[in-house]
Amino acid sequence: MAILGLILWQTIIPLFVLIGIGVLFQKAFRPDIRTLSKLIFYVLTPVITFQKLYESELTMAVLGEILLFFCMFYVLLIIVAEAVIRIRGYKPSKRSAFRNSALFYNSANYGVPLNLLVFQQSPVALSVQIMIMTIQNIIPNTYGVYSVNAHKQAWKETAKVILTIPTIYMIPLAFILRAGDVPIPASLYIPMNYISEGFIPVALITLGIQLGSMKVKFQALDVALSGCIRLLAAPVLGFLVVFMLGLEGIVAKALILSCAVPTSLSSVLLAIEFDNEKEFASQTVLASTILSIVTITVVVYLLRYIPG
Repeated sequence: MAILGLILWQTIIPLFVLIGIGVLFQKAFRPDIRTLSKLIFYVLTPVITFQKLYESELTMAVLGEILLFFCMFYVLLIIVAEAVIRIRGYKPSKRSAFRNSALFYNSANYGVPLNLLVFQQSPVALSVQIMIMTIQNIIPNTYGVYSVNAHKQAWKETAKVILTIPTIYMIPLAFILRAGDVPIPASLYIPMNYISEGFIPVALITLGIQLGSMKVKFQALDVALSGCIRLLAAPVLGFLVVFMLGLEGIVAKALILSCAVPTSLSSVLLAIEFDNEKEFASQTVLASTILSIVTITVVVYLLRYIPG
C-alpha cells in the first residue's frame, strides 16, 4: 500500500494534472494540435534523447544484456500483438495504430520517474531505463513512422519522411561525443536543459488537448485488448525473458519494470502527425495510464522474487 500511495501521489496524479490542463486548454482555445506535435517531434524529443544518452553511464556488459533482453522481449511482444490483430481482422490503419499502442511504451515521462522511485535513484537502474528510453525513442521515429504511412504511400516516400526526423541523428552523435569525452559548451548545454525540462509538460498537455478533442464513442473492446497486451502480457514476457537469460539483481528488476509501463505518448503523436486513428491512440494512452496504477503495483511487488 505504501508503494501504491507513492506511485499515485508522485507519478500518476502529476501526470493527470498536466493532462487535465491540456483538456481545459483545448476546450477554451481550440489550439492547433499539429503545431504542438511538430514541436515535440522535431525539437523536444531529439534534444532529450541526445542529453539523456550523453549523460548516461553504461558498461559494455550491461549494454549487451539490455540489447539482448530487449530484442527477445520485443519479438515475443510483436507475436502477441500480431496474433490479436489477425484474430480481430483490423483494417490497415487500425493495424498500425494497434501495434503502436502495444509496442510503444512510456519509458520516458512515466518510466524514468517510476524507476527513480522504486530503485531509490540507483545509477545502474537509471542507466538501464535510459537505454530502454533511447531505444523506445528510435523505434517510433523509424518503424512507427513507417507503420502509420505504409498503407497510404510507397516505402520510398515513407523513407524520405523518416530521414527528415532529427532524433535518428541524435543517437550516433551522442555516442560519438561521449566516447570521445567531448564536452558540451555551457552556451549549448543550458538551453538543452531548458528544452529537456519542458518535454514532460508540453508532451502531456498535448495529450490532454487531443483527449479534449476526441470523439465520445469509446472503442472499448479494442482499447481493452491493447491494455491487456501492454499492462499484463508485457510484464509477464519481461519476467519470462529474464529467467530465460538468467539475469539477476537490479539490472533484471529494472528491465522487467521497464516493460510494465503504459502506452507511450509517441503512439498519439504519430497518430496526430500522420492523421491515423487519433481517437483510438488517445484512448489507449488514457486507459492504460489509469489502469497501470494497479498493474504497476503488482509488478513492483513481484520484483522481490528476482534473485539478487
